[in-house]
Amino acid sequence: MATSEPAEFAEVIHPRAVNREAIAEPPAARGLGPLAYRATALWLQEAFDDLAWDVHDVVEHGDLVVVHVTMRGIQTGTFVSYGPDARPVAAFPARGRRFAITQTHWLRTADGLVIEHWANRDDLGMAQQLGWTPPSPGYLLSMWWALRRARAAHDRQG
Repeated sequence: MATSEPAEFAEVIHPRAVNREAIAEPPAARGLGPLAYRATALWLQEAFDDLAWDVHDVVEHGDLVVVHVTMRGIQTGTFVSYGPDARPVAAFPARGRRFAITQTHWLRTADGLVIEHWANRDDLGMAQQLGWTPPSPGYLLSMWWALRRARAAHDRQG
C-alpha cells in the first residue's frame, strides 16, 4: 500500500479481489481487483507521507492469512472519508502530525493471490494522534471547509 505501481498490485491481488473496507473509501476503491486496491493506496498517499507498515505477526491457516501490523506516517494532506453513496462525509485537514496505530488485516487467498480483505484498525487512536478529536472550534471550521471542497471536487468528477 506504500507503492502506487499497478504491476506490483497485479502480482499479489486477484482480478476478482474485493476490499471489504472500501465502503468508506473513494469510488475507484470500491471495485474489484488490483486497480481498486491501487485506488485505496493512492487515497492514503494523498493524505499521508512516509507511510509504512511494521509487520509484527503473520498467521496462515488454509486460505486465510492474518497480519498484525503497526501503520505509521505523517498527515500532509486532507484525509477524506466517504459514505455508502460514495460522497465525501468527512474531511480532516492536515496538521503535520505523525501517527502510529495497530491494525489487524485479514486476507483470504485464491490461486496464491489476495481475493478478499478486511481489517480491524485503531481509528480512534489515529484521530487522537492526528488532532482530529476532540476538535477545537477552529479545526471544526477547517473540517467544514475541507468537506465543502471535497464534495465540490467529487461532484465535478461525477
